[in-house]
Amino acid sequence: MRIGIDISQIVYQTGVSRYTTELVKHLLKIDHQNEYFLYAGSWRQRQFLKDFFNQVKTGKSTLKLSWFSPKLADLFWNRLNLWPPADSLDVFHASNWVLPRTKSKLVTTIHDLTFLKYPKTLPAYLVAVHTRHLQRAKKYADQIITVSQSTKKDLIDYGIPATKIKVVYEAASPIFKPVNPSAAKRKYSLTKPYFLSVGTLEPRKNIKNLIKAFALLPKRYSPELVIAGKFGWGENYPNHLGVKFIGFIPDEDLAGLYSGAKAFIYPSLYEGFGLPVLEAMSCGCPVITSNLSSLPEVGGDAALYVNPEDIKAISQAMIVVPKLNLREKSLAQAKKFSWQNSARETLKIYQEVAGC
Repeated sequence: MRIGIDISQIVYQTGVSRYTTELVKHLLKIDHQNEYFLYAGSWRQRQFLKDFFNQVKTGKSTLKLSWFSPKLADLFWNRLNLWPPADSLDVFHASNWVLPRTKSKLVTTIHDLTFLKYPKTLPAYLVAVHTRHLQRAKKYADQIITVSQSTKKDLIDYGIPATKIKVVYEAASPIFKPVNPSAAKRKYSLTKPYFLSVGTLEPRKNIKNLIKAFALLPKRYSPELVIAGKFGWGENYPNHLGVKFIGFIPDEDLAGLYSGAKAFIYPSLYEGFGLPVLEAMSCGCPVITSNLSSLPEVGGDAALYVNPEDIKAISQAMIVVPKLNLREKSLAQAKKFSWQNSARETLKIYQEVAGC
């Protein structure tokens, strides 16, 4: 087969970026038979894309780099139906941003329906882009991959036939494992015990309620609340003693921060998967997370679940979780997910739609 994959979104360093990066890495590791054409477009991040390709390339892979940014690709592919991939492909795997018209069999991944469920938490242009992609996926995609049973149900509720949807779980990158946290703690000046939360700082992540819950801890508890991630949109966060925003953290530091935390707290209102939960568990970190959407699928019986709207329950969980000895359960739960399996299942989908 000749397989095309849109990898443009790896430059954004988000959950979707991690998904695309790890999927492509492992597809090229396990599949030595088929040819791969990796499509990417960017104005400013072309060197990043070239560096990634040089890390993963094989004798049967080719980088197709254009000047199309994702926004231009949305215009030309989603809105105008112009200039589909020119190569003769058996399968084209589109990102969750654009889906071109092409004679190839079309596969696309839909990670979540945040843009429909919580449209006010996203910029209007993102809502419009993802809505267009979803409409085109419903109409043109031969197969839709999603990353949880929860999101599959959301897609079925939207009107997409169950037979058109396959669930392929994500996994944590191999870099996430128990490590000595000393270097990361020194780098970010963490001298006290701390709880950790990670993710793009936007309303759906529910950071305001997390800070309020932290403020309710009795004075005899004196940890810090460390919040890592890029600022998103639509939120101003209250200042509170002991709350420390440390910004975007590279993976090599993040593994140390997970490993050293009293617990990882992820009180999100909605997730398609919830990759940070799995990353934390891969480092042996106890997890407090929401009892909503896909998060119980990811956490299994190894996490402590709370109603994310219940501030008192989140605060109580912060007191209880260190006593529950969840480290071994976390590591065992994380081992249930692997990128090798994800790549094998995705390759099987390519084979099925291409009739191979």
